Amino acid sequence: MTGFAAQVLLIALLALTAGLTLGGGIAGITYGVVLCGLLGMALQRSGMTFLGWANLVTFSRAILAGGVTALVTSSVLGHPVPVWLLVTIATVALAMDGVDGQVARRTGTTSELGARFDMEVDAFLILVLSVYAAVTYGWWALAIGIFRYAFVAASWALPWLNAALPPKFSRKVVAAQQGILLVVVASGLLPFWAGAGVLAVALGSLTWSFGRDIAWLHKASQVRAAAQTRWSSSHREPVLAR
Repeated sequence: MTGFAAQVLLIALLALTAGLTLGGGIAGITYGVVLCGLLGMALQRSGMTFLGWANLVTFSRAILAGGVTALVTSSVLGHPVPVWLLVTIATVALAMDGVDGQVARRTGTTSELGARFDMEVDAFLILVLSVYAAVTYGWWALAIGIFRYAFVAASWALPWLNAALPPKFSRKVVAAQQGILLVVVASGLLPFWAGAGVLAVALGSLTWSFGRDIAWLHKASQVRAAAQTRWSSSHREPVLAR
């Protein structure tokens, strides 16, 4: 409830300073309701009664993402919003990305919930920023934000996509650069051709990263299937001759 109150307060401040549209305010508050509801259910499933300091940092980032959602929604609905305010809030949310991980490691409070929470906040913020970019550069830019959700949807039909991936530093670099490049484009400091080029680089690197991971997962699934077939053959009971 405290987090939801903070989200409502942020939306109210943005309404006073940036002149949010009604749709923008509703989008921001709806985001807050969904955020707090899902987080509450996740805490219950994990048996946790307190978020912990690291997750509180992530929660703060999530609240800022709600402010970005309200601003972008207002912009999409045709009401210009202060670009500097949008860029500032998004930049702070992205800059705090490394803080929650450090706090978790130093306090010994790393958890599966914290890692998933952090990832989901990043993914949604990138999705919202890609919507903002798509308004100016075309809806192809929205693919940057949809990529991760398309991968999750595909994993429902193809369970082998849910297997664990080996750690890759390049994957972290590609994920981190998406938000940075989208904020640079959102700032409006680049000419149109340069902004389109930056978005193309972001989409290209994301395509390469996901494509490499999907290829690895597919090969790993074939190896597991072959191993299972060999195991089944070696443990099959001999058929007694009549």
